Order: sequence, then structure tokens, then C-alpha cells
Amino acid sequence: MRVLIVDDEPLARTRLAALLGESSDVEVVGSVADGEAALEALGELQPDLLLLDINMPGISGTAVAQRLAGRRRPQVVFCTAYESHALHAFELGAVDYLLKPVRLERLNEALQRARQRLQQTPRETVSYLHGRLRGEQVRVALDDVICLQAEEKYVVVQHRGGQLLLEESLRQLEEIHPEALIRLHRNCLVPSQRLVGLKTLTDGRVLARLSGTELTPEVSRRNLPTLRKLLRMG
Repeated sequence: MRVLIVDDEPLARTRLAALLGESSDVEVVGSVADGEAALEALGELQPDLLLLDINMPGISGTAVAQRLAGRRRPQVVFCTAYESHALHAFELGAVDYLLKPVRLERLNEALQRARQRLQQTPRETVSYLHGRLRGEQVRVALDDVICLQAEEKYVVVQHRGGQLLLEESLRQLEEIHPEALIRLHRNCLVPSQRLVGLKTLTDGRVLARLSGTELTPEVSRRNLPTLRKLLRMG
């Protein structure tokens, strides 16, 4: 089982890594100090499990878990010094909630629960994007997304039901959903299954034709070869 440790305290990360070393089937694939670094590392490291602190600078642990809700991997075990977040943690689908200092016995229990969850969870699960609509937290299924466009501080999601604002960057979303999202240009991502063709204009610009919409976002020259290869592969 591939584990990523996320905690802003270096000593806590070191201690967790030492405890994990007691399990022969566990590999610590990374150790990072905040939620943003965790989100950026997901695509490269492909962890099965996050050991996740809650109170960290920038993106909190609960915000990270919320953005991963609905995914089979990684599962989440919270490791925190505070009892008060336990209910919210389980509402987010956490496997377990460990209080610091984490004991080896409790960590092993959490790891076993994570193994069972990974084995039992269906491979085909619905992935969601979580954002804000008129000040309220809402979610939209990734299958309903048409495109994602960067605008100032936010990413605007165009989906079948309207629009949604996300706080993640396009790069973070690309790391979280590497198999599902493809880049058209530096300010635009689309779900790969929506790309049905390319249209070249007389001035040389290339537009993407997407299923389920009349939107035709422009494609950058840099990303054009990748998109053409994707279309050839079906």
C-alpha cells in the first residue's frame, strides 16, 4: 500500500514514517508539509492512502479530503491533535481518525481498514468537483463537466447544470484527475471523453469540438499534438 504523509510538523512526519516502517506491505511514497503540496503530488505519486493532518497552513486537511471525495484512491486517514473534527472527518468518508501522538496499534487498525476499503470499493466510482455557488458549497459530477477555464483567482466549471467556482488551480485539478482531464491551453481543461474532434479555422487557429455543447475552446499549438494523438487512439 502506497502512503503519502501530509503534516506541517516535521517531527510528526518523521514519527509516522517510522511507525509505517513496521508494516511490510506499506511504502511511504512521499512526505509533504501542506494540503497544496499534497494535491500537486497525487498525480505523480499515486498513493493509495493519505495520512492527513487537519490544521495546516493554506489548504486544510478537511479541504483536501473534500476535494478527493468520491474517488476510490487515495483513501484518507486523519492524524490530528484535535477531537473536534471527528464527525466532519467521517462525513467526508475518512477511513479512520487518529489522535496524536499516534500509537502503533491504532495506526495498524487504520491501515487494515484502509486495505479493506480499497479491496471492497467498486473500481467505477463517481468523481466530483467541489466548489461554491452563490456562497454555498456544492458539488458536480465530473461526468457532467463540459470544460474548466481559469479566470483571475478562480476556475470556472461549465457543466450541464450551469457554472461552479473552484479554488483549485488548473494544475492542481490536472494532478488530481490525470486520467480524466486534458489540457487545451494554459487556461482551459476539458474531460477527455468530451473531445470529439478538432476544427481548423482559415487563420490557422484550432478549436476543440466537444460533445454536449456548442462551446469550441481554442487549442494551443503546444497541446495540439497530444490531442490529435488522443483522437487517433479513440
